[in-house]
Amino acid sequence: MLIHQTVEEIRQTVKKARSQGLTIGFVPTMGYFHEGHLVLMREAKRLCDFVIVSIFVNPMQFGPQEDFARYPRDLERDLDLAGKAQVDAVFSPTTEEMYPAGFSTAVEVEGITESLCGHSRPGHFKGVATVVTMLFNIVSPDKAFFGQKDAQQALVIKRMVRDLQMPLEIVVVPTVREDDGLAMSSRNIFLNPAERKASLCLKKSMETAGQMVAGGEFEVSKILSAVREIITNEPLALIDYVEILSLPDLKPVANLSGPVLLAMAVRFGKTRLIDNTVLCPGGVSYVFNDVKI
Repeated sequence: MLIHQTVEEIRQTVKKARSQGLTIGFVPTMGYFHEGHLVLMREAKRLCDFVIVSIFVNPMQFGPQEDFARYPRDLERDLDLAGKAQVDAVFSPTTEEMYPAGFSTAVEVEGITESLCGHSRPGHFKGVATVVTMLFNIVSPDKAFFGQKDAQQALVIKRMVRDLQMPLEIVVVPTVREDDGLAMSSRNIFLNPAERKASLCLKKSMETAGQMVAGGEFEVSKILSAVREIITNEPLALIDYVEILSLPDLKPVANLSGPVLLAMAVRFGKTRLIDNTVLCPGGVSYVFNDVKI
């Protein structure tokens, strides 16, 4: 497995792979890998000839009071796991390599970023869109892989790729969960035992919403009320947001007439967790990879 820290090195590796007629799969990450990351890597290996993973904790997507300094990092462990996943190359740049002195450009996707995490974390998606655009320009992949746990991010990236006519495909992989249902996240390590147990209210609330829709309840206010009640009944949970929005535009809806996104961000102590599920009336399925943005 090749390990590169500079833009020039990874570009030379991509150029060589291209000269051999290989397709490039790309998994952008902030590191501290868990099974969710590894599933993305394995899916990239399944669909592409040459897989590149980036490891970069992007300061541009963290607000002043957020956990950039606290975000978990373990490059040696990540490289070991990437090697075991048969990744071909890792790009692990420094902040200075990505944002040299005088850097003053940003990419911003409007509309779809105004709700959910875009509302509660101003500037977050501008940082995401900017760094992902840079990484796409550096790696020039055929396919890039994202997890559905970050559903809004996946939709934002799909919209950005469409609008800027970037020549690649975005592949969204279903959320990977722990055995008890908690969505895998690098931030889960910050939960103490009581908070970890309390966090299961997220999965319980989404299951309840799914059961309500399956039973014929399509009124959004009633579904949201039930979801919020389950979470607020957990003393250690503090809701940042719980919303039901249209797909793929993420607009408010009053009733379910098609698939919608139930998304939530909830704090347990100092740890903010996000999760989501798609609610589909009438048993209609919704696949992020098939959606037309």
